Amino acid sequence: MATESAGALPLRRVNRTRTIHGSLAIEGNTLSEQQITAILEGKPVIAPPREIQEVRNALLAYEHFPSWNPASEEDLLVAHALLMRGLVGHPGAYRHRGVGVMSGDQVVHMAPPADRVAILMGELLAWLSRAEVHPLIASCVFHYEFEFIHPFEDGNGRLGRLWQTVILSRWNRLFADLPVESIIHAHQQDYYRALADSNDEGASTLFVEFMLGVIREAVMSASTEQGTEQATEQVLNLLARMGEGDYSAKTLMALMGLSHRPTFLYDYLHPALDGGWLELTRPETPKSPKQRYRLTASGRQLLLELGLRDGG
Repeated sequence: MATESAGALPLRRVNRTRTIHGSLAIEGNTLSEQQITAILEGKPVIAPPREIQEVRNALLAYEHFPSWNPASEEDLLVAHALLMRGLVGHPGAYRHRGVGVMSGDQVVHMAPPADRVAILMGELLAWLSRAEVHPLIASCVFHYEFEFIHPFEDGNGRLGRLWQTVILSRWNRLFADLPVESIIHAHQQDYYRALADSNDEGASTLFVEFMLGVIREAVMSASTEQGTEQATEQVLNLLARMGEGDYSAKTLMALMGLSHRPTFLYDYLHPALDGGWLELTRPETPKSPKQRYRLTASGRQLLLELGLRDGG
């Protein structure tokens, strides 16, 4: 449990910040990842009050989403209430008027009439509860249909993206911490184009194909950061206990409270060296009895990014 709190949780926080930044940036929020992190840590941030409220709401919603049932209308409405509190007149309630999706001054999609919203959402959630297609496909189809219905006065985009994560995370826990929304933000115009093209075709196929590509990119990105995920286990504990000096293997084992040398070598020291976070003081003689180990610039940067070391 100690390694979870020292490593996985900071990495989870970084990915959650990326997710929230990506989703809100799509909606025009200008706060940076650093400002979102400051809000998460309770630090003052100078920014438009509405944008700060959007971040606080999103942080709270993403904190609660592990408990939500993707096919529950009640949970969906609660999620909207959390995301949009203080931002719309009726958070957590379906819209009572017609809405259109605008691109500049042009209407690109007229959503179904307000008196059809509850019926359509009921049908969509019922479909999700019994869908026999793969969860990857089901989550993309739900996302598209949700945006087509546009069931709320505002917040449809951010809730649709959040709910796809909820669906995916019930299938595989990995998706709870995978910043898919930051990838969507990087392809924002393609995201809107895929929605519009699917609307034109009257089918979700093009949007599903686009979102599967986004998910694949997010998974591949996480795969290339496998070293960082390794650091979230034993390696990060080791790095976090080191200062700026040089350490012998015996000293590092003592810092970690370890007595079994093979465990230290294969679970801590070697992965840290392989990841480039530690370096040898005598690289020309790796097995020298005078060999010492020290943090690299990459090791220090990793600790800074995960909030385990001050930048001063």
